[in-house]
Amino acid sequence: MEKQNLNKTWSEYKFNDNILQDALFKHVIDLMPYRMSDEGEVLEAMMNIQENDEESWIDTWSSLAARLQTRAENFERKGKLVSAASSYLRASTYWRVSLMYFSKTDDKRMVDYSKKSQDCFDKALVYGEYPGEAIQIPYEKTFLPGHFYRSPKAGNKAPLLIVVPGRDTWADDTMWVIRGALQRGFHALTFDGPGQGMALRLQNLKFRPDSENVMTPVIDFAEQIEGVDVDHIGAIGLSFGGFMLPRATAFDDRLSVSITDPGNLNWGGMISERLEKLLQIPEKVRPQMMDFMLKDYEWKHDATDQTIIHELKKYDNRDIIDQVKTKTLVLDGSADVSSGTAEQFFEALTCPKDYLLFDEQTTAEQHTQMGGYLTATEYIMDWLEDNI
Repeated sequence: MEKQNLNKTWSEYKFNDNILQDALFKHVIDLMPYRMSDEGEVLEAMMNIQENDEESWIDTWSSLAARLQTRAENFERKGKLVSAASSYLRASTYWRVSLMYFSKTDDKRMVDYSKKSQDCFDKALVYGEYPGEAIQIPYEKTFLPGHFYRSPKAGNKAPLLIVVPGRDTWADDTMWVIRGALQRGFHALTFDGPGQGMALRLQNLKFRPDSENVMTPVIDFAEQIEGVDVDHIGAIGLSFGGFMLPRATAFDDRLSVSITDPGNLNWGGMISERLEKLLQIPEKVRPQMMDFMLKDYEWKHDATDQTIIHELKKYDNRDIIDQVKTKTLVLDGSADVSSGTAEQFFEALTCPKDYLLFDEQTTAEQHTQMGGYLTATEYIMDWLEDNI
C-alpha cells in the first residue's frame, strides 16, 4: 500500500469530549453505506444532543426513531414496501442507539425501545433486500435472539460466518460484516448473548466469563441449518466479542477459522485497573461520563461497587490461550483505545495465525475499524475467502 504523507488523520477528530458519545456518533455515521442511517438525520441528532446528558441522548435519538417508524408505517399501509423497509431499517438503528448511552436500567423505555428496534428491524428484513430472518437459539432454559442470513450467491452448501458482537453495539449493528459475507457467498448468523443487546434488555441475561458455554449452543444451532457446510464454519468477534471468542476455540474445535477484532489476552485485568482508580473518586465529584461507564459495567456484569473488580478479573484468557488450535486472524488498529493488547494476544497464540494492522493510511485505524467499515470488510473477507 502506497504511503501518503498526512498532516492530520480523521481519527483525531472529536465530535465532543465524551469519549463514549463520540465513538457512537462515528459508529452511526459509518452505518450509512449499509442504509442503516442517513447523513442529515445523524447530523441533526448531533446538533441537538447535549454532551454527557443521558436524557438529551435518549430523547433526541428516540424522537428521530419514532418519526421514521411512523413514516415507515404510512408507507406500509400504502403498499410502498421498498420505502417502508428503508425507513424501518433506519428507525431500528436509532431506537438502539438511543439506549447505548442510557443507564436507567429500570426505566420502562429500556424495554419499550428495545422491542421497537426489534420490530422495525424484522420488518425491514421482510420488505427489504437483506436476506435475513429472526431466529431463537436454544440456551439453557431460555434462548438467544439473533438472525440468520442466507447468501443469494451461495450454492447448495456454503460456509457460514458467525458474528459475535461486543459490549456496546448490538448484533443488529454488525451489518457491515454480514453484507461482506453475503456478497462472497457465505451465509451469516448473528446473535445477542448474555450481557448484549436484546438478551440483556429483554431477558436480563448478564455477561459470564465462561463464554465457551454461550458459543457451544450457537454452533450446535448453526450446524442444523439447511445449506450450511458444517466443515466450514468461521466466527468473528468484535470488540469484547473478540475477547470472548477465543474461549470457544479453546474448548470447541468445530470452528474452521476465527477472527478477533481486536485480540485481548487479559481484558478483565485491563478494565479492572481503570475502574479501581475510578472507584477512588467520590461519586458526587466523579466525572459524568466516568460514572456512566462504571454503572454500565456493573449492570452488564451483574455487579456492584463492591464486587465489580472481582467480577471483571475473571475475564482473563491467559490460562487457556495455549489451548486455542483454530487458525486465527488478529486485527489491530493504530488508533485503537487499547494500544498494544492485540499484539500481545497475537504473540501468545500458538495456533496457526495471521496479524493485520489497520494504520492511518487505511482510515480504518480506530477500534474495530469504526469509521472504515468498507475498507475493513475488503481485507477481512479476502482473508476469510482464502482460509475458511
